[in-house]
Amino acid sequence: MTSIYSTIRINRQGALWLAFYMVVLTAWIGLVLMAVATPGAGLSNDLLAALCTSAKGVSAPILFGMWALMAAGMMWPTFVPTLRAFLTLGPAGTTKASEALALIVGYTLVWLLGAALGASTQSLLSSYDLLSFRGSSVSPTFTAALLLIAGLYQFSILKAACLSKCRMPLTYFMGRWAPGYPRAFRMGLELGVLCFGCCWALMALAFVGGTMNLWWMGLATMFMILEKLPELGRLLTRPAGYVLLVAAGLTALSNALSL
Repeated sequence: MTSIYSTIRINRQGALWLAFYMVVLTAWIGLVLMAVATPGAGLSNDLLAALCTSAKGVSAPILFGMWALMAAGMMWPTFVPTLRAFLTLGPAGTTKASEALALIVGYTLVWLLGAALGASTQSLLSSYDLLSFRGSSVSPTFTAALLLIAGLYQFSILKAACLSKCRMPLTYFMGRWAPGYPRAFRMGLELGVLCFGCCWALMALAFVGGTMNLWWMGLATMFMILEKLPELGRLLTRPAGYVLLVAAGLTALSNALSL
């Protein structure tokens, strides 16, 4: 009986991981279709422009959908170590795959709120003609400000506090764990807030690289994954901050010289 129960548990976890990665893959496919106007995708340049800015009359749900895809495609991969840590408690009989689903739902809800914030911000910035149709800054001053904020945040106490929890998910669960779906959902919410605290400034750099720039999205996703690793991440956070600060200074200097 124990062997059968263990097999069922493993199969449920396998199904959970399959669904998890299918969502990530689907999100990236959606982003590619939005970002690349190809005959096979059936996207015209006019529609592409509409998908990438709300200043020209595109509906808010479309813009929110784009940001929701970004949240799933970029932030779910960073959640993999945390989800794996949660599921490692399963063999001890403390967690279930269904509770892991509640954890994911809580985490995702926070990032859906983040997507709503991103979409609203893009709409506001576009209305002031600060963004191109691809969602990238057309103002050197605004670009320098975004780089400066993101660079300074890399050195902040809040960033360090959030990262310390994200880098040690098993320690977090050992201190917060309790059985049941409500508790798993609440932990998902807390982890979502911690993740948002880690990554909001980096996600804001979408307005520098372009909200529909696949290269930026790929590189940002990879950096955020690596930054959350316990050992490697500590070697990346501060150097990235220095790079962003230098980029902010060079952008401001270039703008001043061009005036």
